[in-house]
Amino acid sequence: MLELRALESDDWPLWRELRLTALAEAPHAFGSTLAEWQGSGDREERWRARLSIPGARDLVALLDGLPVGMVSGVPGADPENVELISLWVSPTARGRGVGDYLIQAVERWGVERGARTLRLSVMPDNRRAFALYERHGLADTGEPGDLLSDGVGRERVMAKSLAIVRDLR
Repeated sequence: MLELRALESDDWPLWRELRLTALAEAPHAFGSTLAEWQGSGDREERWRARLSIPGARDLVALLDGLPVGMVSGVPGADPENVELISLWVSPTARGRGVGDYLIQAVERWGVERGARTLRLSVMPDNRRAFALYERHGLADTGEPGDLLSDGVGRERVMAKSLAIVRDLR
């Protein structure tokens, strides 16, 4: 059975476990690196702060009771936007609808907040993620995303109107 669990700052050990696993398993998929979150970056107060972003929604997907995925919805710079960040699904759970479930949960959260648009950034070579997001109606905006560590490439920015999600409720 697939279920969602919303996290609070006291759940930082679970978030930490999933995030470090995600950064190790799929380093190409994130703007952060494992090295940034280990060593001196691996502090309880930092993990708690990550789960205490004002207005954010941090979720873990559980498959048969085991944590297999994570995602966050955070308020955008513009109050009409929300952003999807930190999506990851364990390789053992891929192809089982976990990513879909997590994206839909962030969409619902955005609608509940009154947002009009869901936005996200994806690494330019992460074709699987791009295809997943396209399947959910997100499209490349053509806007330049954050600069990559190579100093040349940029993340791809994708967006989706939440009006259709609102209408389906």
